Amino acid sequence: MSGNTFGSLFRVTTFGESHGEMVGAVIDGCPAGLAIDLELIQNEMDRRRPGQSKITTQRNEADRVQVLSGLFEGKSTGAPITLAIRNQDQRSQDYDYIADAFRPSHADYTYEQKYGRRDHRGGGRSSARETAARVLAGGVAKCFLAAQGILVRAFVSQVGAIRMDSNFRKFDLNLTDENIVRCPDSGAAEKMISLIEKVQADGDTVGGVVTGVIMGCPAGLGEPVFDKFHADLGKAMLSINAVKGFEYGSGFSGVALRGSEHNDLFENVNGKIQTVTNHSGGVQGGITNGMPIEFRVAFKPVATHLKQQTSVNRQGESVEIKGRGRHDPCVVPRAVPIVEAMAAMTLMDHVLRNRSSKYE
Repeated sequence: MSGNTFGSLFRVTTFGESHGEMVGAVIDGCPAGLAIDLELIQNEMDRRRPGQSKITTQRNEADRVQVLSGLFEGKSTGAPITLAIRNQDQRSQDYDYIADAFRPSHADYTYEQKYGRRDHRGGGRSSARETAARVLAGGVAKCFLAAQGILVRAFVSQVGAIRMDSNFRKFDLNLTDENIVRCPDSGAAEKMISLIEKVQADGDTVGGVVTGVIMGCPAGLGEPVFDKFHADLGKAMLSINAVKGFEYGSGFSGVALRGSEHNDLFENVNGKIQTVTNHSGGVQGGITNGMPIEFRVAFKPVATHLKQQTSVNRQGESVEIKGRGRHDPCVVPRAVPIVEAMAAMTLMDHVLRNRSSKYE
């Protein structure tokens, strides 16, 4: 199986399955001497871990971070960093019912077509459990970015048809984690939680949107042809389980504007060049322009729910399937740290790449 490594200079390879011994990440390319805040990384894992609230899956995993290599006296050594968490609350028998059948909108059928076999216990590598390894690596990237004055934030901006105020600047993003749905708009958050609870009681699931904001990013990151910054960021987000859409800046809504309305005019503010508006979302020509990078990630309703569905088995025979086990009624509250992690990894990779862009 290829495709388990992300990045160019800051390279992250994830390993492990949902119902295996552990999942983790091997990080190569981290400069030596970087102070690694393991408490920060553990906090990121706690934000993502299952069983954290009444609106998430009740799988009970502590997700305690283990350092296997690459750190000495709290700093990176320049060698590969290996971080892992152990799986402790697997219930593999919950998946016996799909050992021979294909769940609708899961990777069961496609995996079997590609590899000729699959690990039906929780989906194996296709399980969202794999994203825990990304959060481990993202924590390392956040340590690096903090030293550069770059801050990556994400929050839930929509659940189902319920949206928070589109002007997120009205709200204190530091309050994002003050409610279980991770929406900084407390009024919208209450409605989102109520909707998730109703959907959960119905045995169903609902999707949503996570908005990301990167602040303090310098101008000049990104390669202008195939490795545009927003292209790499989009690939990072679209690689997350259940993601169905990515947009940055004005996104799809920008098509309704005229060019004279959409252009971001430059101005000089106390010696710093910036733009009056930010329809570009902080990226122009595939290169960051120093403005906040703003993007949105759409997550589909979780494919596993408790309602009866029809499908087929390996023999092509019709079967009835009803979800079992422990699953999220809505993935977006736990997806927030995953979005932040993938954004941080993309940023760190481009910061390192940019150091070779010009001679000074």
